[in-house]
Amino acid sequence: QVHLVESGGGLVQPGGSLRLSCAASGSIFSIFVIGWYRQAPGKQRSVVADRRKDSSIRYANYVEGRLTISGDNAKNTVYLQMDSLKPEDTAVYYCYAEVKDRRDNTLSSFWGQGTQVIVST
Repeated sequence: QVHLVESGGGLVQPGGSLRLSCAASGSIFSIFVIGWYRQAPGKQRSVVADRRKDSSIRYANYVEGRLTISGDNAKNTVYLQMDSLKPEDTAVYYCYAEVKDRRDNTLSSFWGQGTQVIVST
């Protein structure tokens, strides 16, 4: 089993910044993909950004350079630096990972519990 624990959400004014963190722990042999999705009220969950084992990075089109994903492979941790936040960035942000289990070499997907980000005056 793998656990993803997010932190760093909260209330911020428009134009402000937040940094989200996600730490993966458990039976990890290797992480193939780790990143962030978000779900706003009444909308589907969609990808924000992710990092792959080959070091490639994917961003959603709306990121526009405001959000930056980074990671610490040694700590199995991924970060999302969010700058110039807008009210439309308000959502629950979920950490997501595709992990190969060290016990049986199976590849499975895991989600964190989510962290709320509210951008408002």
